[in-house]
Amino acid sequence: MAAKGAERREREKMAQPELAGTPLAGVAQQFDRLVHERLRLGILSALSVNESLTFTDLKKLLDTTDGNLSVHARKLEEAGYIGCTKGFSGRVPRTDYRLTAAGRRGLDRYLDHMEALIQAMREK
Repeated sequence: MAAKGAERREREKMAQPELAGTPLAGVAQQFDRLVHERLRLGILSALSVNESLTFTDLKKLLDTTDGNLSVHARKLEEAGYIGCTKGFSGRVPRTDYRLTAAGRRGLDRYLDHMEALIQAMREK
């Protein structure tokens, strides 16, 4: 188990370019790691253009598994980025997600940082 964690840290380290001492260092440090993960960014993006989406809608849209979506949605919910309402549609359980104001601000900040990074790279 420890080997898997070490492998993951090594992959993450290799995926992050050395930016220390470059103009991009400050921009890269501002990234919200919570939003930066692919599936969480997908959840926030989908909810930013829809008032709400069900668990099933998000699962189909993002082409992911129940477990994967549950874990990432819970992280966003714990951070206050999305709200979750559980209920029933007839006798079928239904989970609805919506973007919160904090989630909108987090996504906007993330997009601003990405735009600054892209601009900085183009100016090089």
